[in-house]
Amino acid sequence: MADDEEYEEDFQYIVRLMNTDIDGEKPVLYALRQIKGVGTRVAETIVKSSHVDPVIKIGKLDEEEIDKLQDHIKSFSEEVPDWIKNRKRDPVTGKNDHFFGPELDNAHREDINRLKKISCYRGIRHETGHKVRGQRTRSNGRTGMELGVQKKKISRQAE
Repeated sequence: MADDEEYEEDFQYIVRLMNTDIDGEKPVLYALRQIKGVGTRVAETIVKSSHVDPVIKIGKLDEEEIDKLQDHIKSFSEEVPDWIKNRKRDPVTGKNDHFFGPELDNAHREDINRLKKISCYRGIRHETGHKVRGQRTRSNGRTGMELGVQKKKISRQAE
């Protein structure tokens, strides 16, 4: 219980939405952002289209309102303009789409595997574990056991 607030018996402390467990004590607008692929602007769009109060805690919503949110998330890609979608010009289908949750992870993984398969510069950088987007590697992004500058060992033969 948070700050002397008493919740009703039907309050849900964990809400399951789009294969994601969401904290029921957060307002709807911020709780939706826990779903992978939903940012601030996408959450605002979903809340406005589903006509749910954005400041009410998501745990207080009943099953009908949660189902309404779920339906609007699933049909999000058809309702919004292309500039808000997170998957523009898909290399396989050529369409603009918006992915959520595990679909987004799978699409990202497939993109990296495609780059590796065609052996382009970015694919080679991904394979070797180097920086991909042109960052410097001289002083940053070092891996391995060596840390800093090491002193030369003085041999005992000189004594």
